[in-house]
Amino acid sequence: MSGDFLQRLCSFIPSAKHVGQLPRLSSLVSSSLPLPSPTVHSSQVPSLFREPYILSGYRPIHQKWHCYLFSLFQRHNESLNVWTHLLAALVLIRHWWANISTLGYTFTSAFLPLCLFFVSSLTYLFLSAAAHLFQSHSEYAHYFFFFMDYVGVAVYQYGCSLGHYFYTSVPEWRDSCFGSLFLPSAAFLGWFSCAGCCFAKSRYQRPYPVGRKICQLIPTTLAFVLDISPVIHRLSTSTWLEEPSLPFHALQITSFLLSAVFFSCPIPERFFPGRCDFLGQGHQIFHVFLSLCTLFQLEALFQDYVRQRDTVVETFGDRQLWCACISFPVLFLCCILTALVTMRHKQEQLQGQKDRNN
Repeated sequence: MSGDFLQRLCSFIPSAKHVGQLPRLSSLVSSSLPLPSPTVHSSQVPSLFREPYILSGYRPIHQKWHCYLFSLFQRHNESLNVWTHLLAALVLIRHWWANISTLGYTFTSAFLPLCLFFVSSLTYLFLSAAAHLFQSHSEYAHYFFFFMDYVGVAVYQYGCSLGHYFYTSVPEWRDSCFGSLFLPSAAFLGWFSCAGCCFAKSRYQRPYPVGRKICQLIPTTLAFVLDISPVIHRLSTSTWLEEPSLPFHALQITSFLLSAVFFSCPIPERFFPGRCDFLGQGHQIFHVFLSLCTLFQLEALFQDYVRQRDTVVETFGDRQLWCACISFPVLFLCCILTALVTMRHKQEQLQGQKDRNN
């Protein structure tokens, strides 16, 4: 089992040949597209767009939209924040397709939670990439795209909970009081996470106080603790050598905890102001560990699905599977509405500030 585990783990790592082609590809594309304006110092952009200890590499605001799109191939302080999640999405799609092709899955109600986890993963990866790519256009764009980013995070949290509940959990855990309330609680905490992040982003101004991190971290931490509870129970009660998914579950938890450290603290740039403007920011490292978490999670859920696919419908019933999965677009819609309502309120605030300044 250990040899198979290492082989599958290595399959996540792109070869040096493919990595080496990326700079040449970006140079080729950038030479054929209109170039964005050169990057500027932090003093040349409004405080909303400045990041602590990041002194240069900012894109000027109020350029045309295509400039921010083409800045995908420009060197700026958000470049790696975009590419880490775009590349992770491509690796995720490749891994999904390889598993589907090899094992010949057919779509059934038992397969639906795994599909929704995959959709939720791509949703948060692409919305995050879009937020980092387009947020520099204006204040309105900054708030709108990050509110959408929070929608993606909430959807991903619920996608994880569906996969963990239907494929990873065991009967003893599901029969407990905690297990019986799991899915409704996961849906609520997913929405609460989105609402808390939107509120914190809208309410607090730079330099951000500690209260902003609290509003963000408390709901997302509660959601994570709940979503991961079936996995923790399984890891603590099963023999890892007998179940190939458990090492990947352990890796996804480790990766997530490491990502949380770099999300919460501006390290290492705090100790090297101006030296991590393009490479080495804590947020970039956060993206890398979160992407690894998602990739390990997908592999673990594939393994769990293979083990459980013949008994999923018998254990849960078609009705529970479809009801739980129908709640996925409902949560998505609720989070979108929450983000739009918050955006409407923030837009009125920004317009009021603009009127007062004029």
